[in-house]
Amino acid sequence: MIRSMTGFGSAEGAVGGARVAVEVRSVNHRFFNPSIKLPNALARWEGEVREAVRRGIGRGAVTVSARLEVAETPAVAIDETRFGNYVVRLRELQRRYDLPSDALDLAAILRLPDVVSASGAEPMAEATPDELVAVVDRAVAALTAMREAEGARLAEYLDERLRVVEAALDRISARAPQRLVEQRDRLRASVQELAGGVALDGGRLEQEIAILADRLDVSEELSRFRAHVAAFRDTLRAPKPDGVGKRLGFLLQEMLREANTTGSKGNDTAVVSDVVQIKEELERIREQVENLE
Repeated sequence: MIRSMTGFGSAEGAVGGARVAVEVRSVNHRFFNPSIKLPNALARWEGEVREAVRRGIGRGAVTVSARLEVAETPAVAIDETRFGNYVVRLRELQRRYDLPSDALDLAAILRLPDVVSASGAEPMAEATPDELVAVVDRAVAALTAMREAEGARLAEYLDERLRVVEAALDRISARAPQRLVEQRDRLRASVQELAGGVALDGGRLEQEIAILADRLDVSEELSRFRAHVAAFRDTLRAPKPDGVGKRLGFLLQEMLREANTTGSKGNDTAVVSDVVQIKEELERIREQVENLE
């Protein structure tokens, strides 16, 4: 399915003795550009998380963030023997250096090494990278579902815009033969007026008219344009596994080239007006194609 590059997904699950909530966001980008933000307890598995995201997302700027929720707070224990030894030693220093009596600070002593410790099992001691990757996979799957839903809506919008382009092509195609006849008659009238009754070489005049008609003929441009539109639609209906954005962008460039050539050869108000509308629609299409994977 066609996927937008904009989306959001989240999932929660157990990792070791804790619960982890993972959120994945993505926006459009030319390449796969991940940003992984993990808490310290999970940071050692950043590589596994990056690879899991890479498997599910082909293109886009992707931000992955995780929040760690410990099921229960471990009990706090104070080593009173160590605490007492610190106090004795600090009082000796207090007397030796004649420090004020309030120099001993309880909070400072408690922060000294190994005075306070957390009892109970470490919640992440039994955690494995596979547990974290499983949560990330579910978050990526939720993101992918949103990107596919948005991609389907964009495909409908693009098809509507293509129908507008095709209607303009039909008008140009219908107008082109009449435009050539008008240009031919105008050229003949101008030449006869300039000749002022002097006999003209009919063969040379017809040759010039043929050259003018060839310069103004846009049938090849319209044929190529329709081929690009057909290829664009085929890509929307049968996207490749690696995405459609780059191919659609290329086809848009080709369509714009044909539109510019048609406009330059048009030399007609109605044709130029339709070319302007086509280019406006191509710009609307381009804005949306940039958001497709």
